[in-house]
Amino acid sequence: MTMYFDDFAIGDEMISPRRTITESDVVQFTGLSGDFNALHIDEEFAKTTPYKTRVAHGLLSVSVVTGLQAMMGHVNDSTLGLLEINWRFKKGVTPGDTIHAKFVVKEMKETSKKDSGVLTRSVYVYNQREEIVSEGIIILLMQKKASSFQ
Repeated sequence: MTMYFDDFAIGDEMISPRRTITESDVVQFTGLSGDFNALHIDEEFAKTTPYKTRVAHGLLSVSVVTGLQAMMGHVNDSTLGLLEINWRFKKGVTPGDTIHAKFVVKEMKETSKKDSGVLTRSVYVYNQREEIVSEGIIILLMQKKASSFQ
């Protein structure tokens, strides 16, 4: 169900579906991004780090979170643009970890145009042990329900 700017309220919470980060995800993201940092691709090196194994790229997990947001279907047809992402990484995500996100409406601002508003949501990303592995802010330019661009 599509939600428009007008449908949200401060404090609204939504929980995403879950998604397991796979070895294939890490390999494909490495090739796509060109980030061949040993922490992501060299198991022997990774054993010497605090994680004791390879970890997924932080931006891979953020990308997955935006995909989980899309899977929820609430903002797919009403988002006019991604304005900002601000993120903090707290724990490593390793292949085999299953993550999900909680989205909490933090702020809503009217724009100078009557057909849109700015929606700011805090995002908390959890692993399968319900530990917060990262958190951030996603700011979207959203269409208002009363407007139609079709």
